[in-house]
Amino acid sequence: MEQKMFEGGLAMYLDGTADGWRMIAAGVPGRSVEEVLERYESLVREVEAIESGRVDGPRYSDEETRGRNSRGVAQAEERKKGTPWTEDEHRRFLEGLEKYGKGDWRSISRNSVVSRTPTQVASHAQKYFLRQSAEKKDKKRSSIHDITNP
Repeated sequence: MEQKMFEGGLAMYLDGTADGWRMIAAGVPGRSVEEVLERYESLVREVEAIESGRVDGPRYSDEETRGRNSRGVAQAEERKKGTPWTEDEHRRFLEGLEKYGKGDWRSISRNSVVSRTPTQVASHAQKYFLRQSAEKKDKKRSSIHDITNP
């Protein structure tokens, strides 16, 4: 349960600011900002180790993998691929961001981008802010996240 609260907080508030970490910690009872940040950094290190090949990913027994796809996700729970954001949705997202501020994904979803859930808005915001803060400005392909004015 704590892991689900942690992951939900990351999806909603991960923006790299102190306020974002405070909001995530507030959603995980009994955990401080430092503990939440430490857990996040630990997860990043684990993923990097798996992706680099230094550590094998989890192995499951045949019983555990029965009814799962190649990524280990239960077939009944398999995620649908997301629908790409349209330019109009992104512009409405930017307007909502200006009006409601960073982190108020629910208001942006309810009042600006009504075709998207708060979680989808938060995910879009995370990708948008990462794209904006990227050091490399010589991008190989353009993205909807390059649009910066509503």
